[in-house]
Amino acid sequence: MRRNGKLPFLAIFGVGLAAIVLAGVFVGWRASRTLRQSAQEVRSEQEIHFQVRPFLPPNGVNFEMVSSPDVFLQAARFQTHLYIAGPSGLSEYDLGGTLLRQFVAGRELPSSPLVAMAAGTLGDSSEPELILGTAGEGILAFNGKDFRQIYPEDAGVRSITAIVLGSAGHLLIGTKQRGVLLYDGKQIRELHPTLNNQYVQALAGNEVDLWVGTLNQGVLHWHGGSTESFGEEQGLPDRQVQAIAIAGDKSYVGTALGVAEFDRGRFSRVLGTGLLVTSLLVGGEDLLAGTEDQGVVRVPLTARRPVFAAQESTSLAEVQQFLRTDDGVYALTRSGMFELPARGFGWKQVLKPRPAVLSDRNISALAEDQNRQLWVGYFDRGLDLLPGDSRAVLHVEDEHVFCVNRIWPDAKSGSVAVATANGLVRMALSGSQEQVLTRADGLIADHVTDVVAYRDGLAIATPAGLTFLDADGARSMYAFHGLVNNHVYALGVLGDDLMAGTLGGLSVIGRGEVRVNYTAGASGLKQNWITAVVPVGDEWMVGTYGSGIMGLDRAGRFHAFEKATGEMEINPNAMLVTPQHVLAGTLGNGLYVYDREKERWSAIREGLPSQNVTALAADKDYIYVGTDNGLVRIQEQKL
Repeated sequence: MRRNGKLPFLAIFGVGLAAIVLAGVFVGWRASRTLRQSAQEVRSEQEIHFQVRPFLPPNGVNFEMVSSPDVFLQAARFQTHLYIAGPSGLSEYDLGGTLLRQFVAGRELPSSPLVAMAAGTLGDSSEPELILGTAGEGILAFNGKDFRQIYPEDAGVRSITAIVLGSAGHLLIGTKQRGVLLYDGKQIRELHPTLNNQYVQALAGNEVDLWVGTLNQGVLHWHGGSTESFGEEQGLPDRQVQAIAIAGDKSYVGTALGVAEFDRGRFSRVLGTGLLVTSLLVGGEDLLAGTEDQGVVRVPLTARRPVFAAQESTSLAEVQQFLRTDDGVYALTRSGMFELPARGFGWKQVLKPRPAVLSDRNISALAEDQNRQLWVGYFDRGLDLLPGDSRAVLHVEDEHVFCVNRIWPDAKSGSVAVATANGLVRMALSGSQEQVLTRADGLIADHVTDVVAYRDGLAIATPAGLTFLDADGARSMYAFHGLVNNHVYALGVLGDDLMAGTLGGLSVIGRGEVRVNYTAGASGLKQNWITAVVPVGDEWMVGTYGSGIMGLDRAGRFHAFEKATGEMEINPNAMLVTPQHVLAGTLGNGLYVYDREKERWSAIREGLPSQNVTALAADKDYIYVGTDNGLVRIQEQKL
């Protein structure tokens, strides 16, 4: 009876134990599965998607380049030839200095400046290639015949600042936003979390021992699986690092205020105090420091207290790179290549850029006057006046005509108003200055962001409000008078209505007073920061910094456009209206074109020297498109 009594108990106990075990296994399986899913999600979030594809020049590009100065940034020897890269593209020379081929940004190359270059064999290639970093289109690899493109989906990964070849075909990539990345031929990944989210300016070393120079966080030293950071507190002359050189156990870090020497990874001393260093080369007992404004400086390394002298190299400026060969040392500057022979003295120029029509590449304003002359304003180089005939280009640059924001030909007065960071300059059609207006002359601020003809005078935009200038003198308007925000970026005129686009919304002004203000929210406006405003028929198109372009009808209602309203920045005053089109220049998204008949927007990205379109103008034959990397033109019917 006892035996028969135990059997049910043991059976029940066994079933219960099995259930507990199975439950534990199930819970463990679910936990393991959850952990695996979490790990996969983390990997998915960290995974950098990209394509490797042949790069083929776009077909049917109708833009014509207007010759801008070539800028030399990087040089490399490849397949017995010399290659020089810069914003305009890639140039190939024989070793005698004869130009053989050119590959132009926006034509044979993507629409982006070249910023970095190295020669070597990548992990996904069986042959040496010239590797090129671009400002916004990822990596290019050139085998001497064809280009291929390593194109990440993330724009932050495509924004390259520096590259260096590591071991086993690995490529170390410095970026503006994502820090340091590594491409091994199969994937792009972060090198280490401690190097993320940095604005990288210089790289030296390899994937196991790497020095990283940053824009404002000093220098980082990645080695032994960890990162050390050096700033001014640790002896660095300045936090802005622009060049790094390694020689044995010594590392040299060039900053905006001198060079820091490191011995076996430890800070040692400062050399060349006060030098704005842009490139470095160690040669025997000397350190060559290329500078922004003092040429090439030779710093002796053996002296207890090193002194430096520029001597015969003071004619060199903005030195970008040193290149050592069997024949000697070459210094690459923005405007040429110079040689220091191995057994000679003095720098000798051996290459210089081709002559150009324009004075600079970084364009900020465009306009055509009544004599069909094209006025080209620059970010920091004044302006050029291009006559419509065979006369030479006139360049104007001084303390006032320097940073140009807007050019407005005034047909009534027969003069041209030039809005600059240092006042409003009124110029004759010949290019001579007639008048300079600043705060001392009645403007509400010296910095003028926009200017338009309004009623019987001018309306002038500044970061402190508006100034109206006419025969009665100057009077100003700002937030106290009802302006939605003091910082005015853009102006537009339609009849008696003056539109003022500001940092805080849009104001409609009529007959000397603010009639209505529009801000994001209830009005339907998606973004307060207004950068451009133009009349189109009896309505308005409004460019914003962050939400693209919106329409504003006569009833005061805003409406979105299918392709042009979204996460996009319209550059200040980079909108143009013609009878057939409305054009808008964007920050990094190319040129947007609105067909007024079809009421449809489209985007143009191919054929431009840069995706950053900063200025627009038109004459009876052409549309002119200014970018931060040069000027192009196109016949309007070919848009």
